Amino acid sequence: MASSMHEQESLLTTLENAFGFAQDQVSSLLEKYPADYYPMYTVNGQFGQDRKRWTHWCDGFYPGMMFIFAEATGDEDWLDNAIRYTTPLEARQYDRAVHDLGFLFFSTHLRWLELGGPVEHIRPLLIQAGKTMAMRFMEKGQYLRSFVEPASLFIDIMMNVGTIFHAGLETEDDHLLDIANKHCQTTRRTIVRGDGSTSHEAIFDLNSGECLRQSTHQGYRGDSCWSRGLAWSLYGFTRSFLQSGQIYYLQTAMLNADYYLENTPADGVTPWDYDAPESGALAKSQVDTSACAIAASGLLDLAEVTPDRTKARAYRDFALTSLKTLSEKYLGNLTPGFEGILNGGVYHIHKNLGVHEAVMFGEYFFVEALHKALDVLSEATLPAEMKPSIVKPYPEDSLPDSAKTWQDGPTEEDMPSPDQNREQ
Repeated sequence: MASSMHEQESLLTTLENAFGFAQDQVSSLLEKYPADYYPMYTVNGQFGQDRKRWTHWCDGFYPGMMFIFAEATGDEDWLDNAIRYTTPLEARQYDRAVHDLGFLFFSTHLRWLELGGPVEHIRPLLIQAGKTMAMRFMEKGQYLRSFVEPASLFIDIMMNVGTIFHAGLETEDDHLLDIANKHCQTTRRTIVRGDGSTSHEAIFDLNSGECLRQSTHQGYRGDSCWSRGLAWSLYGFTRSFLQSGQIYYLQTAMLNADYYLENTPADGVTPWDYDAPESGALAKSQVDTSACAIAASGLLDLAEVTPDRTKARAYRDFALTSLKTLSEKYLGNLTPGFEGILNGGVYHIHKNLGVHEAVMFGEYFFVEALHKALDVLSEATLPAEMKPSIVKPYPEDSLPDSAKTWQDGPTEEDMPSPDQNREQ
């Protein structure tokens, strides 16, 4: 990506500006909308009109961004606002109707804990969220069911199984860890394909536990590769490896990443579905910047743990390329009156909801990826006091005057050859 010091500094500036813009946009939302409003997606560039909410699965992303800003800036106002929007979510630790407790609590309470929040309050809440998630486990089939129906497994759940790993590790509960691992193994077997692509959903026979077919609610077809689902898988399997140490999960994430790099355009921005048609209402030309942001964040994590350093460099560079393109071509400041951070996202293309708009999961993972990338670039770019400076010749003060005048010796061509020396 950025090979020279100048290119690194230019990219650093671009991403810093995008991160600053993100803070400005969230600040504006805090001023404009009431304290009980959690944005979901824009309509014609405006929040406040996003009525279809299903399971309120996006409510953690808004305060989650505030926690990231608090960590990056040390600003207590960001932390106060993050906590103010986080505490109303706490009853959701018992919510058995959703498969999205990771989205709700890892973006909020886990970040709060990592910033020094009250352990006695946050730790049991995160453990309970993991236990509640584990109650979705289907014995026949060995998977966590989606919110749609008992026979349904979503790739999205790879982003939420981490709550179960977390609870199992915190309490040393092998039952929780077994459930988390079984879900990952079943997802790997039934949703991730041999080329690294993914389906959105797997459907199971409830009597036998057999996987019947791959399906989709959001992708183009059941056998297509919906880009956001691929990003969920890449990110989710990377985190599951970090939590469990299971090498198979790392291998799966790398398989996803290789497909992603091979099939995503060179500018790093994904189509909404890799197998969508070239024209028509569902054309491949419709990008999904939210998928790109999720994948960029996952790729930066994957680059840190991939043992193949060549691939690690490729993953990191592609993530930085994606973030550069998003910051230069899809930032909300390019559209007058746009209230979001990142344009070009897709909430639900088949229902025509949030298509080429800001979507809250895209906002959150873009901010998260920017935060990670800025850390990477700051480490790679030497601070001003460490940059090379011009060094002057050593002074002649210690020499006597007679030694201060001198001339270079003869060139090699002027020196006599060894044979000439012997003849003399």
